[in-house]
Parts: sequence; C-alpha cells; structure tokens
Amino acid sequence: MTPFDLPTVLELEQQLFPLEAWPLEFYLEELAQAGPAQGVDAHGRPATRDYRVVVRGGSAGDGAGGSRGVAGSDGEIVGYAGLTVAGDLADVQTIGVVPGARGLGLGGAQLQWMIDEAQLRGAEALLLEVRADNPGAQALYVKHGFEHIHTRRGYYPGPVGDDGRARPVDALIMRRPLG
Repeated sequence: MTPFDLPTVLELEQQLFPLEAWPLEFYLEELAQAGPAQGVDAHGRPATRDYRVVVRGGSAGDGAGGSRGVAGSDGEIVGYAGLTVAGDLADVQTIGVVPGARGLGLGGAQLQWMIDEAQLRGAEALLLEVRADNPGAQALYVKHGFEHIHTRRGYYPGPVGDDGRARPVDALIMRRPLG
C-alpha cells in the first residue's frame, strides 16, 4: 500500500466498515511506519513495524501476473490488509475485500500472508478482534486456526434501535499461535 492507494482504500473503508472506518490520519501514520524494522527490541527481535498491502484485480486469464479471475478492472484495488508486529506478538489491524470479489479466497489469502509475515518477523502469536455480528469473518478466522479467547462487551458501535438508542456490538478477541 502506498499513499497513492489511500483515496480508494478510504472509500472502501467507509463502504465496508461504516461505523468504525479509520480516518486518513491513521493510514498516514501507519504507512509512515511501514516496511522492514530498523533496530531491535530489548530481546534482539526486530522493532515494532506495520505492514500494509492492497490486492489488485486482474482480467481472467490475463497471464501477465495479475490476479487471474479476480473481480474488478486490471489494477483496481479489490482488497487490503494491515498487520502490526511488535516483538513476539502480532496483530491483524484490518482486512477488507470489496463485495464483488468476495468468495474468491482473497480474504483467506490476505490472512495467510499476515500469518506468514508475522512468523517471518518472529511473532509467536497473532491476535485480532472481530465484531460478534460478523459470522463470515469469524468462520474465516477459525478456518485459519484462530480461537476465541476473550470478549470485549459493547466495544463496537452498533445499529440504532426503534427507541433511538445505539446497540453496541461485542468484539471477539481471537488468537492464533505461530511457530
């Protein structure tokens, strides 16, 4: 992901996560820290680093190294993901796939990239949080070896009920050991 990708990523962020979308400033801060770690922590491991990727669509059968059969025009962003690695712990910051590209394995591929990258960077576990009202994402995480370890009650903003009051949604904290 580069700063040039941010207008599209922010638009997708609003579409995919309207109640908790990250603002531009968050992405700019994350991108400023992205890339290989400079230095090591007190245990000799790479210092905290953030990693951001975008997935671009390609024409079916393009044979030019694009994502074959992925919905969207050549080069169009169809997904994005973010990972933070801090010593022996890594955290999935975000993962998103445009609705037209769902069901093609892009979410799983991005998640596997984060698992592999976290292991490469020396993490012993990968954490994430997911809305309790998102069973599709929960199933993806379980399929990739994540287990529910904690619930944060009322963490996410939720829909407004008939009485005009917001109904907060729980966050499920999930963990996958690495190694």
